[in-house]
Amino acid sequence: MGSISLRNVAVLTPAPLFRNLTLTITERERVGIVAGNGSGKTTLLRCLAGLAEPTEGDIVHSRGLKIGFVTQNVPETLLDMTLHDAVMSGLAPADRDGNEWRADIILDDFEAPDAMRQQPLRALSGGWQRLALIARTWIGEPDALLLDEPTNHLDLEKLFLLERWIRETAGQIPVVIASHDRDFLDGCTTKTLFLRPETSVMFAHPFGRARPLLADQDAAQANRNEKDKREIRRLRDNAGELRNVGINSGSDLALTKAKQLKKRADALEEGLQSLHQDRPGEVKLATRGSHARVLLTIANLTVTKPGGEPLFVVPKLEVAQGDRIVILGRNGVGKSQFVRLLNEAVRNPDKHPAVRVSPTVVLGYTDQDLSQIPAKETPLGFILSAFRLGDQRSKALLAGAGFSIEQQQRPVGVMSPGQRARLGLLALRLTEPNVYLMDEPTNHVDIPGREALENEILATNATGLLVSHDRRFIETIGTRFLLIEGGKAREISSPNQFYAALGAA
Repeated sequence: MGSISLRNVAVLTPAPLFRNLTLTITERERVGIVAGNGSGKTTLLRCLAGLAEPTEGDIVHSRGLKIGFVTQNVPETLLDMTLHDAVMSGLAPADRDGNEWRADIILDDFEAPDAMRQQPLRALSGGWQRLALIARTWIGEPDALLLDEPTNHLDLEKLFLLERWIRETAGQIPVVIASHDRDFLDGCTTKTLFLRPETSVMFAHPFGRARPLLADQDAAQANRNEKDKREIRRLRDNAGELRNVGINSGSDLALTKAKQLKKRADALEEGLQSLHQDRPGEVKLATRGSHARVLLTIANLTVTKPGGEPLFVVPKLEVAQGDRIVILGRNGVGKSQFVRLLNEAVRNPDKHPAVRVSPTVVLGYTDQDLSQIPAKETPLGFILSAFRLGDQRSKALLAGAGFSIEQQQRPVGVMSPGQRARLGLLALRLTEPNVYLMDEPTNHVDIPGREALENEILATNATGLLVSHDRRFIETIGTRFLLIEGGKAREISSPNQFYAALGAA
């Protein structure tokens, strides 16, 4: 039986990412790791895989355990291989001859079209590249599977497929998943590890059931801390009074008692547990007002590919204040192209006469690649040039969004995806729009960041159109749902009928 055991494991950089981590992961256990961006999820996975050493403690694998680790990024050496060959490269060279059928079976599980299997990985979508990495690892028959953000770039159809595959196929061995997708964690994990700098917490439940238990535990700890602090103040006050009595009266007994009370107070203070706080610096949105009731009107709009080939038609659509329209559809139907077209129509109304834009519209636009942020620019340089708020104000805003002074001076191109996402949301906020166009706005945003974005959208009653594969985000903020299928866009009452058509469990 395969297992991974951790005993008092810590990683210090020099501040702790996590410490005193003790747990065992055994067969059929599927553990979700939850923590903010930069809080140690990938570092822990690397330690579990034997690719990094913890600062303290021990990680023990059962004898002969073979670990498969699926990283976030595709190795450059795989990009020019065909999909089939990339999967086969997960086998040792001596084992490849005569075993092509194994790659075919795994690609069948992932429903890869036959023609796609001979295409180079570089030509495939980010979602298919993610599935290729998982298939490449699985063909090596690992005894434990580690997945780092496996849902990045997956459309909903493939996301549902991956959930089923993890439960039904990979779920016979230990599986550890680092992810920010709350519904995905609920759909395929059995345990949740909340990774924290001081005291990490494990629950034998998926994220949705574990989260309120964690909140209860944190509240109980906060109450204990408050009770202990009151006792500490009482002991110190009494110790002070007894010390004065002892000094004034020359009583050695009073002085001894004062020392004992102070010692008890010191011991209580040392035992206080620090309360965990999610990373500061979540970005808040600001929404500019408008007197117009209807901000966008679309009539008989044809959305096309860049080369002019028709994708679908929008017969009629009005976007009124407070509408948050979620654009749904299978991968490749043109959702992102529709958002790009609307962005272009707002900025250049004459180019798309089928889209009427209120003169009061101020647009906030972000695409899933954050192409509006130059890769060679620094965060500080970008905010200074785009919004002209002055040096000190720009630095303060970036610090509030979680960027240290050092990080503000690094090129955007070397930042982590999570940092780039936070910078994109800060730019969106500073635009102060009254219409948002957002294509996958939660990509690479951690759970606290996603929840903060949801809360801000609801608090400001923001108006907009968005594309997202985050089901919890869709259901929280969506007020209307536009489904693209069969070459036409039509409204549906709920995203659930679309999910059912994709094979949601």
